[in-house]
Amino acid sequence: MTAVRVNSLACVSPSGLHRMAYYEWGDPDNQDVVLCVHGLTRTGRDFDALALRLAKRFRVVCPDVVGRGLSDWLSQPLGYAVPQYTADMVALLARLQPKTLHWVGTSMGGLIALSYAAMVAQSNPRLRVTPPARLSASIAEPVVPISRLVLNDVGPKIEPMSLARIGQYLAEDLQFDSFESSVQYMKQTAASFGPHTDEQWASLTRHYFVPRDGRWVKHYDPGIAMAFATVSQELMAQGEQMLWGAYACVNSPTLILHGAQSDLLSEATVKTMLQANPQARAVDFAGVGHAPSLIVEDQIQTVVEFIDAN
Repeated sequence: MTAVRVNSLACVSPSGLHRMAYYEWGDPDNQDVVLCVHGLTRTGRDFDALALRLAKRFRVVCPDVVGRGLSDWLSQPLGYAVPQYTADMVALLARLQPKTLHWVGTSMGGLIALSYAAMVAQSNPRLRVTPPARLSASIAEPVVPISRLVLNDVGPKIEPMSLARIGQYLAEDLQFDSFESSVQYMKQTAASFGPHTDEQWASLTRHYFVPRDGRWVKHYDPGIAMAFATVSQELMAQGEQMLWGAYACVNSPTLILHGAQSDLLSEATVKTMLQANPQARAVDFAGVGHAPSLIVEDQIQTVVEFIDAN
């Protein structure tokens, strides 16, 4: 079995420096990288099962987005937003220096991918300074485009009903006496993930609730809920317009994973996304809402086949 490596790097925000942890699988010298970015309240460990499969061919990197998992918390909670997350991913990619980059983004992780794609499209090669020949061999391409993109149950339009649901559980201050109680809570609140075995539910819980002072508590910074609560209808409308513009910047084969019962990504939005990008295709998972967990075999196989089709 391929062992996971835990690393971190320093990232910058308006309030100072913070450390972002990331998990790495496969050959560390492999320049073919798959970057897996999790959802709003999840961690990079969500991709363990997928990473094990992909690591046979790729270097797989799964960060804990700031405020989650092993990463630092921001001193200013309003910084918990896609622009900061995208900047952190740029810093991570500057360290990894991939030759080719594939991106698997679940929910929020997909929005970060769209933001990154827009940054790549807006970068102007004429403004880049060509390094001296003696340095060029050691300097990677400043902006690495996404070669293959997996958007896991997310698109430019997010249904308001799902945001209300997410906001409700995001702000809950819950603690449990045992890990078993935490698993039961996960089964209830994450029922939209679809059918899973007891072992899989434990896996989904293990890095979400962590032991602290004899109790099992949520891993993420409560400040994330504060930032989330500031999102108004007006900001949502502006954000949707920007995201459609960002999606138009995606110039690569794109796989849209859609939970057939998702309350976040509608069938109408998927249809529009397919019409807007001739390189995109969608796969529906029956009996699944928001979002496919990517630890179930048919979901893993779908992603592996897509990423591996080079």
